[in-house]
Amino acid sequence: MPDHHELGRELGLFDTDPLIGAGLPYWLPAGAVVRRELEEYIRAVERRAGYQHVYSPVLGKRELYEISGHWAHYRDDMFPPMDVGGEQFVLRPSLCPHHALLYRSRAHSYRELPLRIAELGGQYRAERSGVLGGLTRVRGMQLDDAHVFCTQDQAADEARRALAMIRSAYGALGVEPLRYRLSLAGSGGKYVQDAQMWQRATAMLGEVMAAEGLPYDADEGEAAFYGPKIDVQVADGAGREFSLSTIQVDFHQPERFDLRYVGADGARHRPVMVHHSIVGSMERAVGLLVDRHGGALPAWLAPVQVVALPVSADESPDAGRLARRCADAGLRAEVAWPEQGSLGARIRAARHVPYQAVVGAKEAVDGRVALRLRDGRRLGPLPADEVLAGVRAAVDARRVGLWG
Repeated sequence: MPDHHELGRELGLFDTDPLIGAGLPYWLPAGAVVRRELEEYIRAVERRAGYQHVYSPVLGKRELYEISGHWAHYRDDMFPPMDVGGEQFVLRPSLCPHHALLYRSRAHSYRELPLRIAELGGQYRAERSGVLGGLTRVRGMQLDDAHVFCTQDQAADEARRALAMIRSAYGALGVEPLRYRLSLAGSGGKYVQDAQMWQRATAMLGEVMAAEGLPYDADEGEAAFYGPKIDVQVADGAGREFSLSTIQVDFHQPERFDLRYVGADGARHRPVMVHHSIVGSMERAVGLLVDRHGGALPAWLAPVQVVALPVSADESPDAGRLARRCADAGLRAEVAWPEQGSLGARIRAARHVPYQAVVGAKEAVDGRVALRLRDGRRLGPLPADEVLAGVRAAVDARRVGLWG
């Protein structure tokens, strides 16, 4: 079975160029559609859950990462500093230090908490050439990253809310977790040395998994350097396992950045920082989806949702009108013209398109469409209005199924 490397190129989703560099794929028009739809879905989910969206720079001073702890614990995975005007700047390996500064830029009361902020932003990792591959292991990525600043009493509930969003998103994407992992610290200097902090955060995440009734594996040496995390593990088409989504409880960075809020008692208190990513990076998520669905993406994500297929040149005007009606209804549609080959060849070429609308002489006269679904079902002939309504309903509901 082809993997996402082959399918991504066959479907015109992404490509690479040695002049850009290994691990830095670029998105072609069809892939840009998939990425945009996924981004808009994530933003909508987060807005409904009370998140506010922000933008922050992909660069920061080296001092920023010295404060956050990245420079001491994560430097080997970061790009080297750039000397500019007597200062050193670094491509960020993570969005959380920027979000800590966003929080710190304003005074906060306990009445504002939990304060939920999110960003789809770029981050960069100096991955070794030998581990790079397609979209799932890259050096530059767009990460769906969110941070909740809350009281310690609110943190477990915020982590549970994040887990619920992740599980709901997997349903819309047609993805099944391989397993859940509670990622713990290992030995050595990679991790922040604060036993009490690790114990509190680990107990909190364990409480979340127990409350949800989810079995999980506790794996040492897989935590973030500043705290434990819940990782949702998935497998690609070749059975290789990797983390897609994550939830982290962080007591470290609020301390390092001296984050505060004013409590009901009028005193200043330290918030907890709950990190989460619903689908991880756009690159890794799209690579997984292409693998998982063999290129046949759910209709709401498909670059082309409807292809109109005139049986002969006589029906080409009717097929063109149908495609324009689809576009007016907010659907992505194309026409596979008779000049492109026989009807059978055009149907085979459109095998990844969810809906194939065949327009023959009889359908053209009646204003109907013989609808073929990607899963092999055939419907109709149906009135064009009914076809448009059915496709639109499946897309709007973000269903994995195609009809009914």
